Amino acid sequence: MTSFSKQLSFRWSDLDPNFHVRHSAYYDFGAQHRIEILESLGLTMKVLQTNHFGPILFREECVFRKEIGLSDTIFMHTKISKMRPDASRWSIVHEFKNEEDKLCATITVDGAWMDTKLRKIANPTPEIAMEAMNSIPKTEDFIAL
Repeated sequence: MTSFSKQLSFRWSDLDPNFHVRHSAYYDFGAQHRIEILESLGLTMKVLQTNHFGPILFREECVFRKEIGLSDTIFMHTKISKMRPDASRWSIVHEFKNEEDKLCATITVDGAWMDTKLRKIANPTPEIAMEAMNSIPKTEDFIAL
């Protein structure tokens, strides 16, 4: 697998007054895809709640290159671009590409794991978290932190 990919389906509410996808919708699609990926790798909401940890973001940035309209066919491709060996800190990249494989936007997030009881940054537990993060495809320019 070269990336986690999915075709996006846009709603009328995803548009802005200029009739293209509004800026904040991109972030919503990225957040949803990250959670879907974690779920597919066994890091379900139940596992996160039971073990009192969850992902948090320090930075989220989107670079817009080509506008996306309501009926456009767009695929989002997600990979890890940076990560510590223990998977405690990471960066994830989401690329939004059209049918011609042209890049429309890129979201980059920097994150870590938080202990939801202590409300502090913590290493991921149990081992399933590290295994899940290590199984996410890496970018070509991946950096081990």
